[in-house]
Amino acid sequence: MDFKSSEPRREDALPATAVAAVKVVIVGGFGVGKTTLVGSVSEIRPLTTEETMTQAGVGVDDTAGVERKTSTTVAMDFGRISINEELVLYLFGTPGQERFWFLWRGLFEGALGAVVLVDTRRLEVSFDVIGRLEERGVPFVVAVNSFPEAPQYPVEELRAALDLPASVPLVLCDARRRDSSRDVLMTLMRYLHSLAVTPEAS
Repeated sequence: MDFKSSEPRREDALPATAVAAVKVVIVGGFGVGKTTLVGSVSEIRPLTTEETMTQAGVGVDDTAGVERKTSTTVAMDFGRISINEELVLYLFGTPGQERFWFLWRGLFEGALGAVVLVDTRRLEVSFDVIGRLEERGVPFVVAVNSFPEAPQYPVEELRAALDLPASVPLVLCDARRRDSSRDVLMTLMRYLHSLAVTPEAS
């Protein structure tokens, strides 16, 4: 786990101008890029709980399509980004493997909304994730992570494949890029604001 230093850094201090903080959860199947997104956009050094994958996960974790992955999140990722001088987002990335989903309940406590990260090579791993959010009534947007070798599909085809209502935003992103990840979070903020203004839209 990445707990290299317990000493706080000056640049990690919460801005003095911050007056509001919002908790956002980054969810998705195994290997879709959640840790990468949190790390790319966080203005502080992100906390990660990545562990090396071992033989214990063979036959338990579905690694189809991500066979080269050697580490995995076992608890959560954590980061922070200031949207403006007053609003701060706290980002919590969830583990992707189903055997760690029992941790989700705690991670979702107090969350205002979620980003569902999707990999077009393995859309099926997103179905249960989206279903769980819908059951919990957690507002969410969907971000399709553009892996270099992943097939590309029109947004409307992806929306149909994921059975998403027209009201739920679906965007393309590159989780490795800070600007792209920030745009995803801004999409979620705009969506949450629209729901607050017109609740019937949800």
